[in-house]
Amino acid sequence: MTSLLSDANLRLDEALKHVQLSEDAILRLRSPKASLSVSIPLRRDDGSLQIFQGYRVRYDDTRGPTKGGVRFHPNVSIDEVQSLSFWMTFKCAVLDLPYGGGKGGITVNPKELSRMELERLSRGYVDAIADFIGPDRDILAPDVYTNAMIMSWMMDQYSIIQRKFSPAVVTGKPIAVGGSQGRDTATAMGAFFTIQTLMPKFDREPSQTRVAIQGFGNAGATLAQLLFDAGYVVVAVSDSKGGIYAPQGLDIPSVRSHKNATRTMKAVYCEGSVCNLVDHKTITNAELLELDVDILVPAALENQITAENAPRIKAPLIFEVANGPIAAAADPILKDKGCYVFPDILVNAGGVTVSYFEWVQNRNGLYWSAEEVNQQLQQRMVRETEAVWKISQSRDLSPRTAAYVHALERLGETIEAKGTRDYYQAG
Repeated sequence: MTSLLSDANLRLDEALKHVQLSEDAILRLRSPKASLSVSIPLRRDDGSLQIFQGYRVRYDDTRGPTKGGVRFHPNVSIDEVQSLSFWMTFKCAVLDLPYGGGKGGITVNPKELSRMELERLSRGYVDAIADFIGPDRDILAPDVYTNAMIMSWMMDQYSIIQRKFSPAVVTGKPIAVGGSQGRDTATAMGAFFTIQTLMPKFDREPSQTRVAIQGFGNAGATLAQLLFDAGYVVVAVSDSKGGIYAPQGLDIPSVRSHKNATRTMKAVYCEGSVCNLVDHKTITNAELLELDVDILVPAALENQITAENAPRIKAPLIFEVANGPIAAAADPILKDKGCYVFPDILVNAGGVTVSYFEWVQNRNGLYWSAEEVNQQLQQRMVRETEAVWKISQSRDLSPRTAAYVHALERLGETIEAKGTRDYYQAG
């Protein structure tokens, strides 16, 4: 089986065909700068001791300190973390953030831990990697199955180790300890601004646009709400247990309310506290991907669309809100079908962008309103979406390759500004 990092490098290889980059820059971007594996002892509530494996990778810090989330998931591995940090490097460059890419995680099913065990594990992770991170070295953030409270524990533990309040080492924190307004909705808002920027280029009106969203977590559910409020017809959504499909469209506020109250997905319409079922079909996550819709949003985990199911994908427009939901082997198949795939390194970059805003606020001690955050986010997402679209159209490239080219040109310029073989040979 091809590793995730090898898969990611295939996208890099394709982009390199369309950009003039020094040999030095290419070599630097092929491998992570530093990878750390740690063992984290956890004293369980029953007194027993268990050891968990943790990772942190700083892929590239050419443009600034590395930045990236920490995920708690049973499938976390060093290969996955390296791949995610690779993507973060390009995502930060696409959005012109003064960061490189980082990522981390613990191989654990957090649902099997009590809240006190989860806190001890989170603090133990920071104890193990404290020398590897820092506000000017590597900044943490929430990811799969981590949240604002976990970030608060991690920031607090780092502050204890440093013997000073250090909010800028972690983003995605609660507002009360230095978090930013708008951070909890940032990924979805960024994706929404990207979709809104691109829809006019395809002459699509929201009311005539049918949307399916795989993944009804924080980002997917918030994006579903934003699209619903803007007049899009959201016909299908799913979580890890499966999904619901209603060709006439779902009432997303009711679906969200029911999910929050019962932790189950039902196609309901609510008036006050009274909810009634509406006509719908129960579907699997795999079936959702193959629905005949105008926009498909994979917002769950990696490798959901592969060479095996890509021929059955019907949506002409795909927006990657998850990290790496489409395998590299599926790219040419989707391209041949005429699908436009707008990549994760652009579409879901709202999260890291508002994390950057939080880091700036922490370092300045001056905090912005939600309106200011969303205004700044919209300006940056629209600007970079337009830039990627322009590269795609002017050079006849897929949106994914265009995004990588956009990032590579920025990364290459920074690397070359520090001296390359060509510079030294010319002297």
